[in-house]
Amino acid sequence: MIKLAITDDQVIILNGLQKILADVQNIRITGVYNNGDELLEGIAKEQPDVLLLDIQMPGKSGIELAAVITKQYRDIKIIALTNIDVVAQIKKILQQGVMGYLLKDANPATIINAIETVYGGEQYIQEQLRQQLLNSLSAGNAKQIVTRREKEILQLIVDEFTNQEIADKLFLSLRTVENHRNNLLQKLDVKNTAGLVKVAIQEGLVT
Repeated sequence: MIKLAITDDQVIILNGLQKILADVQNIRITGVYNNGDELLEGIAKEQPDVLLLDIQMPGKSGIELAAVITKQYRDIKIIALTNIDVVAQIKKILQQGVMGYLLKDANPATIINAIETVYGGEQYIQEQLRQQLLNSLSAGNAKQIVTRREKEILQLIVDEFTNQEIADKLFLSLRTVENHRNNLLQKLDVKNTAGLVKVAIQEGLVT
């Protein structure tokens, strides 16, 4: 059973999502919140597996909230929910460790698929947005969507930790670390560890 929380300042969106998900057998809504303060208070009491998070809200923005939640609650998988389809915004939110990106007009099947996908530990970006993102990557901007976890691993690579040492330090499997390393090689368009270190330092991705 996937425990799901939803945060949006528009009641019509909250009601619509609850209606869509009410009869989905493997999803249980554990909290519905109108703003960031309510959200932080709610997840402190009951932590969801997945969080649908509106990016544009009064007070704390979704991006600010994502940064806080991914730091304090590493097991919560966040899906950004927004009307913004600008690539720069997608990259910005992914850098906060968000695992999914959905437009508010997404159909029910897409919403359910996104929730199930990120719950399983995989990234989900709505198809038309993914294509825009891929097009931007071909222009050499992959470094802009290096995730928080990838930056963490990149820092350890620069500090000369082995894959196994990184896995032990971050409580990850060796395969997960290897997958992150391969993703970094592709995103930064380099062939080996020396290339990763060089680009990481040049682009200010590490301290």
